[in-house]
Amino acid sequence: MNITYLLFFLCIVICTLIITYWAARQSKTTNQFYIASGSLTGLQNGMAISGDYISAASFLGIVGTIAINGFDGFLYAIGFLVSYLIVLFFIAEPVHRLGRYSLGDVICARFPSYKMRGTMAVGALIISVFYMIPQLVAAGLLIRLLLNINYSASVLIIGILMTIYVVFGGMFATSWVQIVKTVLLLSGTFLLALIVLARFNWSVPNLLEQVTLRSPLGNQFSFPGHLFNNPLETISLHLALVLGTAGLPHILIRLFTVRNTVEVRKSLLTASWIIGAFYLIALVLGLGTVALVGFEELMMLDPFGNLAAPLLAETLGGDFLMAFIAAIAFTTIVAVVAGLVISATTAFSHDIYFHLIKKENVSEKKRVRAARWTAFFIGLLSTLFALGLRNMNVTFLVSLTFIVAASSNLPVLLFTIYWRRFNQTGAITGMLSGLIVSLVLLFLGPHVMNPDGGWIAVDPLIPLYNPGIIAIPAGFLGAYLGAVLSRDKESAVSFSAFYLQAQTGAGIRRERP
Repeated sequence: MNITYLLFFLCIVICTLIITYWAARQSKTTNQFYIASGSLTGLQNGMAISGDYISAASFLGIVGTIAINGFDGFLYAIGFLVSYLIVLFFIAEPVHRLGRYSLGDVICARFPSYKMRGTMAVGALIISVFYMIPQLVAAGLLIRLLLNINYSASVLIIGILMTIYVVFGGMFATSWVQIVKTVLLLSGTFLLALIVLARFNWSVPNLLEQVTLRSPLGNQFSFPGHLFNNPLETISLHLALVLGTAGLPHILIRLFTVRNTVEVRKSLLTASWIIGAFYLIALVLGLGTVALVGFEELMMLDPFGNLAAPLLAETLGGDFLMAFIAAIAFTTIVAVVAGLVISATTAFSHDIYFHLIKKENVSEKKRVRAARWTAFFIGLLSTLFALGLRNMNVTFLVSLTFIVAASSNLPVLLFTIYWRRFNQTGAITGMLSGLIVSLVLLFLGPHVMNPDGGWIAVDPLIPLYNPGIIAIPAGFLGAYLGAVLSRDKESAVSFSAFYLQAQTGAGIRRERP
């Protein structure tokens, strides 16, 4: 075991546990536990949103994808960034005004029923758990490689830490762990990018020249078509990336952690600038990996490219810099997983336990206790899944998360907020059709059905690795047809009053304590 790596990891763990201890003293009520009492500023929340959004797939995966696939890897990153425009212009402010703790609150502001709330809660739980599992698997593989600890122990370490953060610190601890992660991530990767540029006398043309010499793509490095040969696959992928963010529960519940819509706008603008800056830095790191580490060396050590950033750090600064970058990767995974746990916890304990099971008739103390127990069991369940899937390629779950979010949550949110004729039947059919079609397409596709290492060694029935181009229209179509073909013509809430509330905040109803 490398002592330098261990010391950096211990430093990160101790700092985050101190944050959790401080946060635990401020998480005594449901308002504090779920949304940090809405006390974050726009700057703080924007940094936390960035921490939620820049996952291990972004930090480790994008750098490696750029190094291996050239221009297509950077195009992948642009899809993540553009997605925030959808959230900013169409989703953010209405969600903040309509909801309090969960997406179920938002939809039930127009369609107040237990059936609707249960449907939204199940969707949020599925998306959160599906996204959590690949993060935990990636964490286990990373720690096993760097600290020479076996995979099971690595996953248990991450699982225990994320559970502690959420059970004791709630949204306060989760938010500040994400803020610390964002500061470390930007400072560490910016430093690494500066060192890369300094190696080439601050000349980008010199860097690009070395990239073309050391990459097998040569002069084609800056041209598209290396990640996917099928243009339909590329369009489908970016459709899911651009639209998926607007339906991710762990991102959208962050809109409740600030006091007003001005801070909501500041949050998203801050997040957009941070995420944009990060992906520009990732481009430099991807180019630097090819130029300084070398394509052959990268493929020999990690054919998937997930260790591109740590290997570049080792090449530039030895064990110390690699340990720092690896610690940032570790913090990245822990922060994102903690955000997913709080999202899943809110969906179950607030929507299902408080509203469906207890019919809103339970004390504040019992609600907080139920939220903590929910966080514990969700952390335990996700950790067990990650342990059981150690020998399987679960990266497709990341794609599945975005596709499910874009094809189920997004149609329901948009139609609920902006379409007068929309009704509860349409909302439920939209959620179910998007979810079911996404799952069926993924399980019939090459991620699962594949003669070369798939879960089922047969030819896939659906050739698309990213079937969002089919699933997303299916979700919108299901919501539309459910609304126009049903007899549910009137909702329990006037659309005019609802729309006024969504756009201005007038007439906001507050939940009974």
